[in-house]
Amino acid sequence: MKKRAVMIMFDTLTRDFLPNFGNEWIHAPNFKRLQSKMITFNQFYGGSMPCMPARRELQTGRYNFLHRSWGPLESFDNSVFERLQEQDIYCHLVTDHSHYFEDGGATYHNRYSTWEGFRGQEGDRWMPRTITMENKNVNPLNKEGISVVQHYANRTQQLKEDDYSSVKTINAGLNFLKNHHDKDRWFLQIECFDPHEPFYVPEKYRDIYENIAADRVPYWPKYQNKDNVSEEDKINMRKEYAALISMCDFHLGRLLDYFDEKNMWDDTLIIVNTDHGFLLGEHDWYGKNIAPMYEEIIHIPFFMHVPSYQDKQGKSVEGIAQTIDIASTLLDYFDIIDEFDRDGKSLINIIDDELNHETIIFGTNGGHVCIYDGHYTYMRASANSDNGPIAQQTLAVTMMRGFFPNKLLENIRLIQGNRFTDGYPVIEIGSVSNIDSYSLGNLLFDMKLDSKQNKPLNDNIIESRMIEKLIKKMTDIEAPESEFIRLGLKG
Repeated sequence: MKKRAVMIMFDTLTRDFLPNFGNEWIHAPNFKRLQSKMITFNQFYGGSMPCMPARRELQTGRYNFLHRSWGPLESFDNSVFERLQEQDIYCHLVTDHSHYFEDGGATYHNRYSTWEGFRGQEGDRWMPRTITMENKNVNPLNKEGISVVQHYANRTQQLKEDDYSSVKTINAGLNFLKNHHDKDRWFLQIECFDPHEPFYVPEKYRDIYENIAADRVPYWPKYQNKDNVSEEDKINMRKEYAALISMCDFHLGRLLDYFDEKNMWDDTLIIVNTDHGFLLGEHDWYGKNIAPMYEEIIHIPFFMHVPSYQDKQGKSVEGIAQTIDIASTLLDYFDIIDEFDRDGKSLINIIDDELNHETIIFGTNGGHVCIYDGHYTYMRASANSDNGPIAQQTLAVTMMRGFFPNKLLENIRLIQGNRFTDGYPVIEIGSVSNIDSYSLGNLLFDMKLDSKQNKPLNDNIIESRMIEKLIKKMTDIEAPESEFIRLGLKG
């Protein structure tokens, strides 16, 4: 029997905005189709946040947010797509995720056999910025700055739905499938930046939700707390996001129709996933990164179809799973022995015994460090108001765009290799973060009694138990000493 795999990845797909998980007002019938076609993983979580740290986990099966902020894949990272190619598995990526083409992501897409990239998402430095901002982006809740100006320049090339880069990405994925549906031993990643903000979407999808005029709504929300956000603005933000989900849903349906037409369910591993969700007023926050990793951000939708588990179609799995598991899952599916020490485990195994991880961690570099054990979530804040010390362990001095400032490089030092670097020596750079976890303090939630995280617990006994689990997890993955100090876990 043939063995192929397809991963359909949407960026910023919030679990609570899908009908699969109880949402009754979002129009997304094709996402709903997944519920009967695939296995739903009800306890699937992100790990290292946001976009490129999540993709580093996807390729390596290892946590990275404690060692590094946003940055490129590095020589010691052991990409699963290189391991697949060593065993004659052809790997192809189609994407409009523009961060792949920037300084902090430029080594990820080159790990595939071939790749196709489509320009124009968010602030992608694509079209010349000759457009003026007059009468544009007028709502004060929208982001400002060079990326916004760039977005409007890019929009001059995105006048019809077929011009949208996410639609071009789906089309490229379909073209690959049409040319390879009868071939064996390949992996295809179809990765759409949508429904990531800005929520730029054709009017026919906005009409579903009865929105107001396009340039008078907060469609590109700032990452902020609830200040100055009215109930009307919050509703409009959610409608704009919903409209973009509906567009993604329509084009997802095109892929599902093709799988049906060619009976690809019989011999193809199929995954539908995301990197993280988004806060749209929940817990009085908007956006991600600067807020704690609440469920709306980190508890994400994940669907998988395994040909040998046809009897499990339409079923759900309750075992704890995470982005770090995807690499091991692909290796397991293609029967490739993997001796690399990954944090993740194969999700194929969890289908039967539903036991994968006793604890998982998640967070963003310099923010709360969080641990979940299936019952409690504990978010550990910085012990000091200066949020330090923070260290970056890397062999690449790039940030998202550009390089680390010279001031940070003045105290660069070479340190001994560790598990994160696969034993190779690495440079350590002192760093800073604009996240203020200190003011919010530590947060503890009983996820069985308070799944929406509305009532933080004040229980010293449970907190002490979760601290012990957090220290063990951080020790197991050889977190930098600076992280223990920053969190007040070593005195």
